Amino acid sequence: MLDYAALAALAAVIREGSFERAARSLNVTPSAVSQRVRLLEERVGCALVVRDQPCRPTETGRRLCQHVDRVGLLEQELEGAVPALAPNGIARMPLPVAVNADSLATWFAPAMAEFAAQAPVLMDIAVDDQDCTAEWLRSGAVMAAVTATARAATGCNSTTLGAMRYLAVCTPAFAARHFEDGVGIASLTRAPSLVFNTRDELQARWASRLCHRHVELPRHTLPSTQAFVTAALAGMGWGLQPELLIGAHLASGALVELVPQTPFDVPLYWQQARAASVVLDGLTRYLLPAARKALIPSDGS
Repeated sequence: MLDYAALAALAAVIREGSFERAARSLNVTPSAVSQRVRLLEERVGCALVVRDQPCRPTETGRRLCQHVDRVGLLEQELEGAVPALAPNGIARMPLPVAVNADSLATWFAPAMAEFAAQAPVLMDIAVDDQDCTAEWLRSGAVMAAVTATARAATGCNSTTLGAMRYLAVCTPAFAARHFEDGVGIASLTRAPSLVFNTRDELQARWASRLCHRHVELPRHTLPSTQAFVTAALAGMGWGLQPELLIGAHLASGALVELVPQTPFDVPLYWQQARAASVVLDGLTRYLLPAARKALIPSDGS
């Protein structure tokens, strides 16, 4: 029989990032949290927490946290069906989801907020590149993800959302300074580009498609969707920007395309754990219409 008090302590440590904050969230002492986690580690025979800043789960710890999340959502669903089980009302449960930053900044956040306003959940959003969010799902760190991977992770369903359209843009002044003689290998290897993080390959993929070979791009790293747009408007560099975010800037002439009519479309998919609860199904019902309204059609949508 699993010790759910100990599992709750483990999940709180991972969610809050430290034993002290976990103790406050559970209204117990840090030593009580530490003892519960230690006894659970002794029972399973391995470490469950990497005691770092912040605390991180080991592989086994992550799987146990995933189990706690699923059990919590299923208990919440049962309490909704049998109110006598929750005389003080249904407690809000964490709902861990991974999403790429550009989706979060455009169509995802309004749909998520609308869902959270009526569902007894606390959204726990992990942000990563769309090519990497599937790893969060496969590892068990989240129960659903917006991803660029069509193939469903083990135990998950995959639904086509549509495609996010990106445009390679910069300011007119930046274009005049760096691309006076056109956009090609020589100019791209000199002009500073913008990337979200070291795993952001959009700019490199767009340049490779344009030049028919790999191009080594100088780059500024800006891990913020809003900062990405702000930096482009300030003339810091060129980059692939979501058309959803820069339409007004293109219309005003504040930003221009490096090469007109060269969009880069990234298909997106919604993957969720198959053995999930009605609560997660509810989030899906809010997200799908929002995505299909905002994104452009792609194969299967």
